[in-house]
Amino acid sequence: GTSYAKALTFNLDEYVGLKHTDEQSYYYFMHDNLFNGIDCPEENIHVPDGSTDDPEKAAADYEAELAKYNVDLQVLGIGSDGHIAFNEPGTPFDSVTHVTDLKEQTISDNARFFGGDKSKVPTKAITQGLASIMRARKIVLIATGANKADAVYGMIKGDVTTDCPASILQKHDDVTVVLDEAAAKRL
Repeated sequence: GTSYAKALTFNLDEYVGLKHTDEQSYYYFMHDNLFNGIDCPEENIHVPDGSTDDPEKAAADYEAELAKYNVDLQVLGIGSDGHIAFNEPGTPFDSVTHVTDLKEQTISDNARFFGGDKSKVPTKAITQGLASIMRARKIVLIATGANKADAVYGMIKGDVTTDCPASILQKHDDVTVVLDEAAAKRL
């Protein structure tokens, strides 16, 4: 019975080179798993356009649109190397939406979504930057699995460093972290 007719959504990222109709695109995933089942108007749904011939322009346009709004709630996961969105280790904390090269660890981790074939995983993505994410009023990060335990430890107990991009969340005023026992085993 809840209406989402007035909600605005901004996805964190999208692979470069995948069309909206590709089952591994985040546009497709979000529509298949959420948007097709709620009444959020298509014009209120924002996903970076990874299918464009000019991903740099698409990233700049996405950031310009995102910057018009105050994000109330940002939902994150964490990569096994401590990345959030596709902000790989080494991403500057002041980054805004940008095109990034995916690291080998991320490609290997995401191969499971591409039939286990690393060669099918896109090597670039458009992602909200760390500064873009940090503008959100509230952040909820969810992590499951033992393969995330080191990254979770670095995020919560480690130094704030671009070596673990998620560690920047220590500087945010309102973060809730939801973990299973395996992801929390180093805490």
